Amino acid sequence: MNLNLESKVVLVTGGSKGIGLACAKAFLAEGARVAIVSRARENLDAAQLYLEGEDFSVYTCPANLTEASEAELMAGMVENHLGPIDILINSAGAAKRYPIQELNSQAWRDAMDAKFFTYTNAADAVGRRMVGRKQGAIVNIIGLGGKVASSLHLPGGAANSALMLVTVGLAQAYGREGVRVNAINPNTTTGERTNVKISLEANLRNISESQVLAEHQAQIPMGRYATPEEIANVALFLASDKASYVTGAIIPMDGGLYPII
Repeated sequence: MNLNLESKVVLVTGGSKGIGLACAKAFLAEGARVAIVSRARENLDAAQLYLEGEDFSVYTCPANLTEASEAELMAGMVENHLGPIDILINSAGAAKRYPIQELNSQAWRDAMDAKFFTYTNAADAVGRRMVGRKQGAIVNIIGLGGKVASSLHLPGGAANSALMLVTVGLAQAYGREGVRVNAINPNTTTGERTNVKISLEANLRNISESQVLAEHQAQIPMGRYATPEEIANVALFLASDKASYVTGAIIPMDGGLYPII
């Protein structure tokens, strides 16, 4: 299937690792021009080196997206370098997990900074530009923690819930402006963040990490975690013209774990 993404300008926040990096690679493979954003220059350099090893060229832009001013500067730099942004993939930020007894007001505030404001600041800065041009697509990669509460992930889950509302609200507001806004709700995917989650649970339960991993995957009807590349494939579709009448959708990717609507 030709997704008609060749030469599209794609901005991927959180594009130096995990799902964000998988998205960047997937769009590059479709012939898009891609910019990746991360707070850490060393992470961007590592991602750029990896992508160059795959024969791809990517533009890197360091930015702390918890600050609206940096998000605005980021959008301007990307457009000056690559041209008008056609697609925004929001994948930046991850809220820290806490045992319930360690929760405090700062933990809740930090989660909103780490996850909610990184997305909304980018969506504001890029979305205004898209609205001005009457075209664009935004895909927010959020997480099922916004639908299914976990005692280890309550602040992050609350931020995810807020982002789900923002997604459908922006879809309604921007629909007449030619801008589509959708979201993907992965559950657990393979990678560094999942390793941290497994380690925390193993320590709390005083069991091995391999036992935690086996228990978690046994609960999933498909019998395994998703890969970042599988999430990226759905992001490709949602961002493409093949999804031209899809907006305000929040797509779960949990391997059938949660039979909810």
